[in-house]
Amino acid sequence: MLTYTLSPDDPRPLYEQLVSCLRNDILSGRLAPGSRLPSKRSFAENLGVSSITVESAYGRLMDEGFVLSEPKRGYFVTQLVPMTRTCAPAPEAEILFPPEQERFSLDLSGNQTPAERFPFSVWTHLLRETVSDKGPELLVPSPCGGVPELRKAIAWHLSSFRGMQVDPKQIIVGAGTEYLYGLLIQLLGRERVFGLEDPGYRKISQIYASNGVACRWVSMDESGLTVSGLQEVGADIAHISPTHHFPTGITMPISRRYELLSWADEIPGRFIIEDDYDSEFRLTGRPIPSLQSIDERGRVIYINTFSKSLASTIRISYMVLPPDLANDYYRNMSFYSCTVSTFDQYTLARFISDGYFEKHVNRMRLFYARLRRQLLRVIALSPVAGQVEVLERDSGLHFLLQIRTQRSDPELRSLMAEQGINLLPLAVYYQHPENAPEHTFILNYSSLEPSGLEQALQILATLI
Repeated sequence: MLTYTLSPDDPRPLYEQLVSCLRNDILSGRLAPGSRLPSKRSFAENLGVSSITVESAYGRLMDEGFVLSEPKRGYFVTQLVPMTRTCAPAPEAEILFPPEQERFSLDLSGNQTPAERFPFSVWTHLLRETVSDKGPELLVPSPCGGVPELRKAIAWHLSSFRGMQVDPKQIIVGAGTEYLYGLLIQLLGRERVFGLEDPGYRKISQIYASNGVACRWVSMDESGLTVSGLQEVGADIAHISPTHHFPTGITMPISRRYELLSWADEIPGRFIIEDDYDSEFRLTGRPIPSLQSIDERGRVIYINTFSKSLASTIRISYMVLPPDLANDYYRNMSFYSCTVSTFDQYTLARFISDGYFEKHVNRMRLFYARLRRQLLRVIALSPVAGQVEVLERDSGLHFLLQIRTQRSDPELRSLMAEQGINLLPLAVYYQHPENAPEHTFILNYSSLEPSGLEQALQILATLI
């Protein structure tokens, strides 16, 4: 008779302890294939447990395929196929988490949105209404491009704010622009050469490269990405942020936009990805028309996100595909599920269509304009006023600081970090840092308090 010691102090239930003992004996060969196991009653009496415990253990082993039951005969160990090893066992490897990002008491280069500015009460109210009114619809899988209500609301917003007339079916909703880039790579093809702005947002190149796409850095001038640069690297796709380039802040003039459209129209298969990531926050004058709105040949793919206008943690973005590409998407990629929760989609749709989004953007624009003026005043009255020059272009949520100093950019960055302040030089966004203008740093003020900047400038004064 088999005998095992089952401990009441073991956190596992008794039947799980018995399963483990029997499984180990079967795998080790102590219980040979075809061996008959004790009856439930006799085994229970021998172990001092209930018959239900033994029955549960046998049931689990039958589910796992270690034991089979034969009517009127009992329980038997099954014939297991021996596992053959054709190579050495894999060595134990330590799981390496990404290094934790350095924490700073003051981040002058962060792009978080201030938590107190998010419309929590309105969003909560609309979410409750959505749950109450939509009910069963919330549990229906979303179409691949997003729920119709949200796409219609986005189309209406683009028409009223950006002068873009788009069919809601051209709009594809996804959880963040990074996900949409992945869809575009599959839609356009990995054999294409993508031309990226230099300097530019590094994560874009990392996403393309991780998907096996050839990326080429394209030179820029005071008007933005150059056509000659695209031609020089043999680009098929131009990925640009013409309304407010990051990190230089350049707004591409209309003449350059038409040059790019002409470049795209020269050869079939060329496209422009227009990343309009914070166009809502042009603080003076009316926004320059988007490339998509002046594109007559279906060459522009428009991308935008709610991460800047609402909150950085709201991972809802969208792209507007030209009609031909939209048809290709639905024909070849409609098996993809929309990656945004239906709860969030319906809530955002109401937030836009009921006018709350427009009011929120207007409030935020006024807030950022006032904050920008306060920060510029802090700089003008600071100890470094005569040693820094602000390079701003009245657009977006960051500007550049040019500092007169004998210290190198890495040295100054390191000294500021020792004081708990993150200040990034423009050079970190260049493919070739030696081409960057010296002593030019990025100041992102979306969540910056004037008192924090005042403290940082006082420390900077002692270092330069």
